[in-house]
Amino acid sequence: MRAVRCNGFGPPSSLVVEDLPALQPAPGRVVVRVEAAGINYPDWLIIQDKYQLKPGLPFTPGGEFAGVVIRVGDGVGSVAVGQSVMGFTGWGAFSEEIEVEAGRLFQMPEGLPFEVAGSFLMTYGTAYHALKGRAALAPGESVLVLGAAGGMGAACVGLAKALGANVIAAASSPEKLGACREHGANAVINYENTNLRESLKQLTQGAGIDVVCDPVGGRHSEPALRSMAWAGRYLVIGFAGGQIPSIPLNLPLLKGCAIVGVFWGELLRRDRQAVEADLHELGALYRSGRIHPVVARTLPLADVPSALENIAARQMVGKWVVSPRMG
Repeated sequence: MRAVRCNGFGPPSSLVVEDLPALQPAPGRVVVRVEAAGINYPDWLIIQDKYQLKPGLPFTPGGEFAGVVIRVGDGVGSVAVGQSVMGFTGWGAFSEEIEVEAGRLFQMPEGLPFEVAGSFLMTYGTAYHALKGRAALAPGESVLVLGAAGGMGAACVGLAKALGANVIAAASSPEKLGACREHGANAVINYENTNLRESLKQLTQGAGIDVVCDPVGGRHSEPALRSMAWAGRYLVIGFAGGQIPSIPLNLPLLKGCAIVGVFWGELLRRDRQAVEADLHELGALYRSGRIHPVVARTLPLADVPSALENIAARQMVGKWVVSPRMG
């Protein structure tokens, strides 16, 4: 079977596609035939040894996937051969097969296509946990999404809209802003050529933003925080911009607002039942047509290096997915 391999930490160009023996499951583990694997910013960090998760070398990158169980190890009773599943493992998914602990798999929500399921857990799972679990978003509140055209941003826009919010999407180009409108944004801001604070003041008529979704970090974080409404919630989701901002702590005091961390991977480790409940609700939102996950591009294994370069340069619009049997 073929897999993308990281034989030494370094840039995406150092990755190679290799032929490996078929995987055999250890006790308590299963082998899944990967139908789709989502491409995420942490994948770029992991191959350079810049992420909190530290795989041993050599390894296969790719943190989330969907597929079909093809082999089951001793002692596994929770899943069976032929079952469609999805999972988040941190790495191993950019491959035709992945071996994983049975307890880390989830049944795919009914009606979800593989290409959507393979890119669903990390983005929509995180966005739902952020907006509902951490921010307790209420209908009618305003939500600002920074980096709104990327995979995580698009999930935040779509879910905030589905939960009844007034959504303002911020991105860096006309193409990206067009994608934000397609995902349901009520208003858009190009924060590369306009003043973010002034734009938000005008759009909210001076009332400020109730909830900020920030998967980017960097220089736009402080202006967004300064634009918050009283008792707002600032959701720290990630730092795809490459810079962790330094925030003056007088701002949450003056705004009476909360800066809230969002770490979905740790939630998965600590409270699987909460994640299962969220996935059940997300599945219902999908089947009802209230959310519309879109896969912008589907790529073969050989294109993983260029895809990771694109996500690092913030050139990726929407969600990209790897199809291991493509090409």
